[in-house]
Amino acid sequence: MLEHVGDLLVGVGQAFSLMDVDWFHRSWPPAEQDNALVEAANIAAVWKCYRAVGPRQLVMAGVISTAAARERYEAAVEGPVRMVRLTADADIVKQRLRGRYDAGQKALDWHLERCEEIAARLEAADLDELVIDTSRLAPREVAERALRHFGLLDGSATP
Repeated sequence: MLEHVGDLLVGVGQAFSLMDVDWFHRSWPPAEQDNALVEAANIAAVWKCYRAVGPRQLVMAGVISTAAARERYEAAVEGPVRMVRLTADADIVKQRLRGRYDAGQKALDWHLERCEEIAARLEAADLDELVIDTSRLAPREVAERALRHFGLLDGSATP
């Protein structure tokens, strides 16, 4: 979906930067300190570089399940984080995961075992400004709904 967000923002001339949070902590073995701290430091460094080239809208994709985690992201980007939670029927989530990973990948097993528990934890945390059920939506439609909510497709938002 992040690529669709980028395409739509280009279409309205909105300067932006996209970050998939998972790539800011993918290393092995994990850091001796909490990998979340490494992730936050990496996000902060990259965001500093993006901001140096001018004002832009930051869009991040990731999982935030606690207020403390949101605060860590807000500190990394030096600003508020407005959250959208994407949901889908459990069977659809599992089907999508099987399409994303090969059968032998450990990540597939990890996600399949935890997806329902993670969805319940995110719902219980209730940190979201917007919730979109993606069960019957194409990725571009999901991106459009999120961007419209934030006024990013009509030129009314500022970074």
